[in-house]
Amino acid sequence: MTDTRTRQHPIGTGFTAASTVDDVLAGIDLTGTDVVITGGHTGLGWEMTRGLSQAGASITIAARDPGRAARAVEDLERVRTDRLDLVDPASIDAFVAHYLETGRGLHILINNAGVMGGPLTRDARGYEYHFAANHLGHFQLTTGLLPALRAAGGARVVTMTSGAHRISDIRWDDPNFTRTEYDGHIAYGQSKTANVLFTVELDRRWSGDGIRGYVVHPGIIASTGLGPARGAGEAPVQPEDWMAMLQSQGLFDETGNPVIAPDVGLKTAAQGASTAVLAATSPLFADIGGVYLKDNDISPVDDTPASTEFDGPPPTDVAPHAIDPDSARRLWLLSEHLLRG
Repeated sequence: MTDTRTRQHPIGTGFTAASTVDDVLAGIDLTGTDVVITGGHTGLGWEMTRGLSQAGASITIAARDPGRAARAVEDLERVRTDRLDLVDPASIDAFVAHYLETGRGLHILINNAGVMGGPLTRDARGYEYHFAANHLGHFQLTTGLLPALRAAGGARVVTMTSGAHRISDIRWDDPNFTRTEYDGHIAYGQSKTANVLFTVELDRRWSGDGIRGYVVHPGIIASTGLGPARGAGEAPVQPEDWMAMLQSQGLFDETGNPVIAPDVGLKTAAQGASTAVLAATSPLFADIGGVYLKDNDISPVDDTPASTEFDGPPPTDVAPHAIDPDSARRLWLLSEHLLRG
């Protein structure tokens, strides 16, 4: 694991946890740059789309409801939408085919959409929903778009993760909870570890083609939009006591307003989206890839044992199990096997 650990050290980008999308894009011209963002019409995705569009990029938003997505970004220039359901392999294949038919290269792919929480749910293949949506769907999308990434003559793949990756390594013997009791926290944590391992192996395999991978923890974006969701970019199902729980975790104050404290990871959407945009565009990362970023820089490795108990913002630096190169190769092969069904 020496090489992956060695890469995981801050490089001094000049930006901080409080920096915004506009801060990191200042002076960057993305004219002629083609971008795909999953769930690019809500929350963090909308901030990414807005900033990249204003910098001159042409963007395709992948969303379950492209009409709804189009309405959300109708005031932005050079933004189109197409349908994508991350737990429907046929939908992913159709999106990939539509994009490749355009003949455009793909300079930036941001795997942003995802789900968190809720009872045990499976997709049509029987795969656990977090693992299917947060990892397998993006794995299928990214590998399908490889010809367009190669055609760009230099491309970046940015995948969103979470500090929750620290909760669980990949459950190699039972990733889909078919033989063991389901735990939603563990399921979500496993899917977020998969995002990191996917990036490590993507960069190893594809950097020779000029395609680099980055995985980003955006921080905690306090919003009533957090919580159990059932599709990429879709509104979550809210339990009646959701606000009370968010307040008990220190994410909202007693008046119901989000707590903004970027130094401890509590951010606005513009602050949370900035690290992904920095990874996607900054010349500082021209010769760096396969790394986990947070707060607009590369994260160091943190060997602190994980905990599922919340007693304030948890550690969010990258855990050793998530950058293990042997695990990264193993997950890639497992993902290929699962997609073959």
